[in-house]
Amino acid sequence: MTGSEDSPAFRLAYVPGVTPSKWVRIWNERLPDIPLTLLQVTAPEACGVLRRGEADAGFVRLPVDGEDLSAIPLYEETTVVVVPKDHLFAAADEVAVADLDDELVLHPLDDTLDWEHPPGRPAIERPATTADAIELVAAGVGLLIVPQSLARLHHRKDLTYRTVTDVPTSRVALSWPQEATTDRVEDFIGIVRGRTVNSTRGRRADAEPKEKRPDKGGARRQQAGGKGNARGTGKAAGKPSAKNARRGSGGPKGAKGGKPRRRP
Repeated sequence: MTGSEDSPAFRLAYVPGVTPSKWVRIWNERLPDIPLTLLQVTAPEACGVLRRGEADAGFVRLPVDGEDLSAIPLYEETTVVVVPKDHLFAAADEVAVADLDDELVLHPLDDTLDWEHPPGRPAIERPATTADAIELVAAGVGLLIVPQSLARLHHRKDLTYRTVTDVPTSRVALSWPQEATTDRVEDFIGIVRGRTVNSTRGRRADAEPKEKRPDKGGARRQQAGGKGNARGTGKAAGKPSAKNARRGSGGPKGAKGGKPRRRP
């Protein structure tokens, strides 16, 4: 294996909208001697960062292009439309995609939704980024459809968002190069999948072998072997019982105990 074995830290890339803090916290608790460094990348460049070895693993948005990258789908996001607070849509609970037909809908170059035919009227020029598109919505120039996490990331007091129905959704996945499935990557996969530190399916490079438990069955057999006869009196073999001690274990079987007779 190559990659993170030679790296002093585990390098984790993530795209905007993903919050990796929960997994980072668990990593720091389980592997405190191996620092985890974060690298924020745009959605379009995430796969290239992994292929070039600039990160050991990353949270990306599906689909992942090519068969050289492994991916574990994690969750699917709600799709929303970002509008000014005084827009008609702000009064609705959700918006149907057909309601956008007459609206100018911005489609930034870093769009994360897999559109076959984007809804609404297209803008003359596509904004370079989602952040640029948010600024245009705030200026009253069109609306923007994004995953809910991006709407929260670019929150503004003068904007709001509503759920859009019957539109593509964005799926977030953990991805890494197949040929660089290192032990550290396996550790992080276990964390993301919720495995406990002692899970047999996960692994820890610094985990110590478990101590062998005492063989209780062997102890019982040894105790049984130390008993007296086959029926077992609970006493060590050869040790007289209290009853025999009173009678005198060295005497004949027929001898009676008690006081000696007086001579006539």
